Amino acid sequence: MDLVAAVPSYSQMGMAGFRRGERASIRRARSGSVPDVEQLFREHWPRAYRAAYLVVHDGAAAEDIAQEAFLAAVRSLERFDTRRPFGPWLHRIVVNRAIDWTRARSLRRELGDEHVGEQPAPTVDRTAPVSDDVVRALATLSPEHRAVVVLRFLLEYTPGEIAGVLELPRGTVNSRLRRALDALREYFDEEHM
Repeated sequence: MDLVAAVPSYSQMGMAGFRRGERASIRRARSGSVPDVEQLFREHWPRAYRAAYLVVHDGAAAEDIAQEAFLAAVRSLERFDTRRPFGPWLHRIVVNRAIDWTRARSLRRELGDEHVGEQPAPTVDRTAPVSDDVVRALATLSPEHRAVVVLRFLLEYTPGEIAGVLELPRGTVNSRLRRALDALREYFDEEHM
């Protein structure tokens, strides 16, 4: 499912019209317009949640991460450059928080935190139409590799856009993508032997 086409603003107004409308919504949201904040939320929530979920593999955590990231973005709207699209800026916040959450969870496990049990096999949240096999395969990757795969192949960012979103050199993005794809290929080869 193409999430961009699923958002009425994109399909009804075209990308240029959407960007003008988004800029106007951001200006009004900066001035405290609750309906405009709600509009930004409706337009960007599905992809923000999906990105978080596919990095952390935990529905409740993904919801918290996406909500916290959206609130952080809204609180920082004064610093946002309206000449740029809002989505990649929000995704940078979401993905960085998701990576941090995953690292913290791994660290708690390594330190033997009794409140962190064995992680059950991830299941697919049906709001993010991705197969169980893909979710399990993504779970085998490091958070950094998982993030670039999610941004590239599930949210359809270009490597250059990913470099901007994650504030990484493009070569690093390409390297992470290659390593992640090699690991995924190996995972699926082993699964189907």
